[in-house]
Amino acid sequence: MARVDGVTYSLFGVPSAPSKSLSASLLNAVYTSTHTIFTLAAGDATFRLDFLSPVSPNDYVRQSLPFSYLTVFASSSRSLSIQIYSDVDETWTGQSGNTIAKATAAGETTVFQLTVTNANLYFQNRMDQALWGQVVFASRPSSSSVLTSQSGSAASVRGQFVTSGALSGTLPSYAAEDIVGLAHDLGSVSAEQSVTFAVGYTREAAVNYLGNARTGYYRATYPDPVSAVGHFLDDYAAAATESKMIDMTVEDRANEIAGTAYADILALSTRQAWGAIDVTIPIESLDTNDILVFMKEISTDGNVNTIDVIYPAFPIFYVMNPDYIKFLLEPVLRYLATGRWTQPYVVHDIGSSYPNAIGHDDQKAEAQPVEECANLLILVYTYSLASGDLAWANQYQTLLQRYADYLVNNVLNMPSQLSTDDGSGPLTNQTSLAIKAAVGLTAFGRMYSLPDYTKVGLQYSDALYAQGLGTDAGKTRFVLQYDGTGYITAYNLFPDILLKLGTFPQAAFDMEAAFYPSVRAEAGVPIDSRTTICNTGWMLFAGASSPGPNNATRDLFINDIHAFISNGLNTQPFGDVYFVTGSKSGKAVRNRARPVVGGHFAPLALQGSGILVKIVFSDSTQ
Repeated sequence: MARVDGVTYSLFGVPSAPSKSLSASLLNAVYTSTHTIFTLAAGDATFRLDFLSPVSPNDYVRQSLPFSYLTVFASSSRSLSIQIYSDVDETWTGQSGNTIAKATAAGETTVFQLTVTNANLYFQNRMDQALWGQVVFASRPSSSSVLTSQSGSAASVRGQFVTSGALSGTLPSYAAEDIVGLAHDLGSVSAEQSVTFAVGYTREAAVNYLGNARTGYYRATYPDPVSAVGHFLDDYAAAATESKMIDMTVEDRANEIAGTAYADILALSTRQAWGAIDVTIPIESLDTNDILVFMKEISTDGNVNTIDVIYPAFPIFYVMNPDYIKFLLEPVLRYLATGRWTQPYVVHDIGSSYPNAIGHDDQKAEAQPVEECANLLILVYTYSLASGDLAWANQYQTLLQRYADYLVNNVLNMPSQLSTDDGSGPLTNQTSLAIKAAVGLTAFGRMYSLPDYTKVGLQYSDALYAQGLGTDAGKTRFVLQYDGTGYITAYNLFPDILLKLGTFPQAAFDMEAAFYPSVRAEAGVPIDSRTTICNTGWMLFAGASSPGPNNATRDLFINDIHAFISNGLNTQPFGDVYFVTGSKSGKAVRNRARPVVGGHFAPLALQGSGILVKIVFSDSTQ
C-alpha cells in the first residue's frame, strides 16, 4: 500500500483493503528473466513495483540466498507526501497456528522472522511449501526515508498505516492470522525515490542427504537469517546490475536466434528453472569445496534429483554455467558408488520426497532402465565436454561403464518399460529410448576413448534409421515402436547435434523436420501418437535438432509454445505439458513451476556452452 498526500492506495496483493483506501490503476506489467515489474498510478503519483529474484550462476553465495527483493519506486510531477507499506503473514510458513514472530534490529535493518513451533523437519505441504524453516521479512531506511514496524492483526496494523502513514512499533505476541508490517515515510517526493524490502524462507537444515544435513552455501559466510538478509540488502546494487545484464543478454541472444517469441519463452523460463535448486554444503563443516546441488521435481512426484528431470533441464545450465550439471549429478553418482542401489541400471532419483535425498536402498524407485542409463551417460559427457574437466568423469568410469554395458545388452530387444513420458505407460521396443541409448553409448565411447562402445551406438543408429527398424517403410518418420507404426517427437536426437557426436546421419534429422508439421494439431505437435498432449521442452529439443529449411519447423514449435503461454487460459506457473487438441486445447495438464523449462534453452545451447556467463561477466567488467 501507499499513502499519497494522506490518501491510501492498494497497490498489490491486498485481499481485504482497509476502509477509506482506494485501488491504484495498473498502467503496465513487464517480466524479464529476473524481474517482474508493475507500474501503477495512485492519485498524482506513479509507483513501480520491481520484484527481483537474482539469478547468479557464478556467485554461489548470491545464488544460494533464499530471498527476493521488492523495490518500490515512487515519483510525481509535483511535490507529494508519500509513505510506502508492506506486510507478510503466516501463510508464508505453509501452515497456520503455533507461529512465533520475532523482530530484530540489526543496525538500521529491521528483520521479522516467523517460525512455527514444533514443525516437522524435512516436511512439505500439498502446495510444495517447506514447513520447517523461517519466513524472513526485512527492510532498512533509504537515504530519504524513515522506517517503522509493527505486528498484530491485519486491521490494526494496516489501519495504523492508513491513519498516520507510520507504524507504532508495538510487537504483541503473534496470534493466528496476524501480520508483520514495515512502512517507509519518504517525506515530500517529486524526483523518483525508492525503498527495498527483502522476503524469503530460510532452512538451516536444507536437505537430508543420505542421513547427513546439507545447508545453503551462503551460510559459510552468513550463518544466521539476520546476517544473511543483511548481506542480501547490502548486495542489492550489485545483484540488480548483474540481473540487468543477464536480462539483456538472454533477450538479445534469443532475439538473434529466433525472434521475440523465443525471447519471451526464455524470459519466462529462467527464474523457474533456477528456483528449483538448492546450492548446498555440509552443515557441520560448512566446506565450500563440497558443493552439491539438489533439484526438486516440483508439482509432479516431488522427487530429489530425478535423472529424467535433470536431463530436460540441462540446456539452461549448459548455457549459463555447466558446473551445475556436475553439481546436480554428483549426489547421484556418490550414492550409486556406495553400492546401496543394487540394480544393474541407473536409479530414477535419490529420494521420493524432497528434501529427503536418502536413496532407494529398498530398490523400489520408479524403474526407467534405458532412460536413466542413457541420460546419465549423456549428461556426464556434456559436462566434461563443456568444462574440459575430465578428472571428474574419470573417477566414475567403472561405475558408468556398468550402465553403458546395460545399454549394450538391453536395447534392440527392449523389454517393456517406462520412458520419461511415463504418463503414457510402458512399452516394449521404444524407438525414442533406442535413439537415446545410441547417443548415450556414442557419448560414453567418446568420453573414455573406448571405440567399441561408440561402435555399438553407431550400430544402433544404423539399425534404427538405415535398416528401418525405427522408421516407417517409407522413411518419413521415426515410429513409436519397432513395428513400423505410430510416431514420436524425436527429442532424444538433440544431444547428438549439441555434442557433435555424429551418431545419426543428417538425413534422419531432415526426415523429422519434414514430418513434424504433418502431425501438428490445433495447438502443437503431440509427444507421440498415443496422446493429445505436448511437452514444451521436448518441442524445443526437437526444433533445435531438426529445425528444417529456414528454421521453419523450429519456429513452428516456438510459435506454438508462445501461443500457449499467452492464450490467457492458464494461471499456474509455466506448465510444460498442455493439450494440443480437443475442448482443452491450449490448457495446461497438471505440471506447474517445474525446472524442466530449462530445456527451452536448447536452441540457444547450440551457440556454445557458458556463453551467457562469458558475455555477462565480460560486459560487466568494462
